[in-house]
Parts: sequence; structure tokens; C-alpha cells
Amino acid sequence: MLDRFKGFWQGVVLMPFVRLFIRLGVSPDAVTLVGTLGVAAGALVFFPQGMLLTGVLVITAFVFSDLVDGAMARQLGRSSKFGAFWDSTLDRIGDGAVFGGLVLYFAADGDSQLYLSLSLYCLVMGSVTSYARARAESLGMDAKGGLAERADRLVLILVATGLGAIFDVPVLMYAALWILAFANTYTVVFRILKVRRQALALDASEPPST
Repeated sequence: MLDRFKGFWQGVVLMPFVRLFIRLGVSPDAVTLVGTLGVAAGALVFFPQGMLLTGVLVITAFVFSDLVDGAMARQLGRSSKFGAFWDSTLDRIGDGAVFGGLVLYFAADGDSQLYLSLSLYCLVMGSVTSYARARAESLGMDAKGGLAERADRLVLILVATGLGAIFDVPVLMYAALWILAFANTYTVVFRILKVRRQALALDASEPPST
């Protein structure tokens, strides 16, 4: 859903940063790495200490690197298979850090076995959602679709966690985790069934082996 706004952010809001980094000779891959390290630090340093708002602000500041590096690659004409692989791989690390930080928060200051487990479930299912699509595409099939893409998941948990910390309403974060657990589960099942239909059709169209 939020992918439709990428053009606005990349073309208007973040373009000054894109041009600055290009002038400084910074590579898109370096921006991706620094952004991921910043997201991981924000989540794994501040969330476990109960500093949820600080963690959200740090993560938000670095998460835009995911848009900056892509715009830089296009400006430089350096789009490459490795760049796509690098970006996707580090995305998984960043996402894991965000929900891993929440797991550590609920193991300490959050003091909730239920939401610790739910955060861990969201961490795992978020990775499975991305893996299902990547694996299907490697087999020549399409597994796009579902309730929430990566950007939607990140925005929901960061906004809910940040607002919950500002107004001292932790129920916002709890509700976001339940929503994400459902959305991730639905998306994984949706993609499995979608690939299964395509696989059965492909198998049926192939001549029997002799």
C-alpha cells in the first residue's frame, strides 16, 4: 500500500540527500549498510532499555536509507543484481532487529511473556513472508500479494510504538502486534496457496516423464 508513495519521497523529500551523497562519492551499497546498522542500533540498544520513543526516532531516521540508496543507484545508473541482493538481505536484518528489540523489551521492562511471544512470532512470520515471495520468484512463479508489505509492517509498528510511548498508551503497540500477527499469517497462507495453484498448473502442463 505504501509503495505508491515512494515516488514522492524519493523525488521530492529525499532528493537533496541523494544529490549530496553522490557529490561526496558515497556508494548506494554503503548507504544501505549504514542505514541497516542505524536501524539495528536504534532497536537493539534503546528498546531493551525501555526507551521506546528514542528507539523509534533513531530507527525512523535511518529507515529512509532504503529509499535513498535506490534513488542513488538510479541516478548513477548502477542498478545491479548484487545491489538488489544486498538491499533485500539487509532489509531482513533490519526487520529482525526491530522485532528482536521488542522481544528484548518485553523480556525486561515490558515484562510480558504474551507480547514477547507475539513479537517473536511477528519476527519469524515477517521473514517467512519475504522468503515465500523470493523463493517463488526463483522458481519462476509469482507470490506477490497479501495484507501488508514490508513498508506497511514497519510503519504500523513504529507509529504505534512511538505514539504509545508519547501518550503512555501501550495498548497501541499491543494492538499493532496483534494486527501484524494476523496480517503476516494471512499473507503467508495467501502466498502459499497462490504458488500452489501455479505449481499445479505448471505440473499439469508438463508432459509425463518416460
